Amino acid sequence: MLAVTSLGMLAAYEPDTGSDVHRTGRIKLMERDGMWCNQARRGGRMVLLALLASMMTMGVRAATKDAERVLPLSGDLAGSLTVITSRYEDTFAALGATHSLGYLELVKANPDVDPWLPGEGTAITLPRHYVMPEARRSGIVINLAEYRLYYFTDKGVLVYPVGVGTADNPSPLTDAQVTMKLESPAWYPPESILAQAKKDGEYLPRMIPPGPGNPLGPYAIMLSEPGYLIHGTNKQFGVGTQVSHGCFRMYNEDISRFVYEVDRGATVQVVDQPVKIGMKGHEVWLEVHRAAEQYTDADREALWEAVTARLDTLRQEMPDVELQRGAIESAVEQADGIPRMIGERLARVAAEPSARARSRGADSGASDTLKLWF
Repeated sequence: MLAVTSLGMLAAYEPDTGSDVHRTGRIKLMERDGMWCNQARRGGRMVLLALLASMMTMGVRAATKDAERVLPLSGDLAGSLTVITSRYEDTFAALGATHSLGYLELVKANPDVDPWLPGEGTAITLPRHYVMPEARRSGIVINLAEYRLYYFTDKGVLVYPVGVGTADNPSPLTDAQVTMKLESPAWYPPESILAQAKKDGEYLPRMIPPGPGNPLGPYAIMLSEPGYLIHGTNKQFGVGTQVSHGCFRMYNEDISRFVYEVDRGATVQVVDQPVKIGMKGHEVWLEVHRAAEQYTDADREALWEAVTARLDTLRQEMPDVELQRGAIESAVEQADGIPRMIGERLARVAAEPSARARSRGADSGASDTLKLWF
C-alpha cells in the first residue's frame, strides 16, 4: 500500500508491519521495568495527491531554511558570537525562542542583564560560537552539559538548544539511532505520571491528542534507545534547561525544520562534556559550562579538576603547546559556555630546539614540555 509518511513522502508498507510512521500515527509512552518505553500505533490511509504535494513543498521549505543555518567547521570550532539590541518588551525566554538559543545559555552569556527585563537598547550577546564535542562528527550529537544538539552534515553543523532530563530522571548516555519520525503524535502518559498527577490533585487524561496542549509538540523523533524521544514541546521555557523525564525537548519551530533534515538511521550520540577543548589552526580553544545559573564552590572545584585533567591530556598529545594562564582562569571562573583561546601550538622546524629549551640551557636536563600551573 502507498501512503504519505510523516515527512510527506510516498512509501510502500504493510499496514501492520510497516516501518514508516504516518501522519495518523500515534505514540504511546508506557513505563515498564523502570524504563520509559514506547509503542507506535501504526496505520495508514489513502490521501489526496494535493495533500502530498503540499506536504512535500512544506518539507522542502523547512529543509531549505535549515540549510541556511548550517555553520561551516573551522577545525574543531564553528560559528561566532553576535550582539543584538533588545527592545523594551524582550525577555530571554522570548529571545531564546526567536533566535534558537536556550534560556540558560543566554543567562550565562549575559551575566549583568536582567533576563526578565533587559530593557530598551541593551546589548545582548548571542552565544553562537562553539567548540565541537569530543564525538564522531556524523549524525546527531547531544551534549547534556551544554543543553545543545549538534547535527553534522557534509556542509557543516546545525546547532539547536534542547531540554534534557532532570537529576531524578536523567537522559541516558547512549549511542543510538533514529528509528521513526512522527507528525502530530498523541501522548499517552505513563502510570507514574498519572499517579503523580492524582497525588497532586490534578486531572490528567490517559490520552492527550495532538494540539497546543500536547507536551510532545508537533513532531517526535523516536530513538533506538528504548523509550526516549527528541520532540517538540508545549512549554518553551524548558528548552535549554534540565526539565524533562529524560527525553530531549526542542522548540517547535526548530523540530519542525529539523525533522526534515535528519534521516532515519542517523546515529544519535549522547555525551556529557562540561569541558571541551578544540583546535583552530594552531590556536587552542577552551569552552567550560557550569550546570545552572548559580555557580557553587563545589561546581567550580569540579570544573577546575576536569579542566586540569583535560589540559594534562593535551600536554601529552601536544607537548609543543603554550598556554595562557589568565585565559584558562577566565574560562573556568566564568564557566559561561563561551569559547576562549587559551594558547597556541608552536610551529618550528623539527630539528631546531625551541627558544624555551635554549633559554633553559643545555645543562638544565629539563625536557621541552609544557608546564601547567595547576
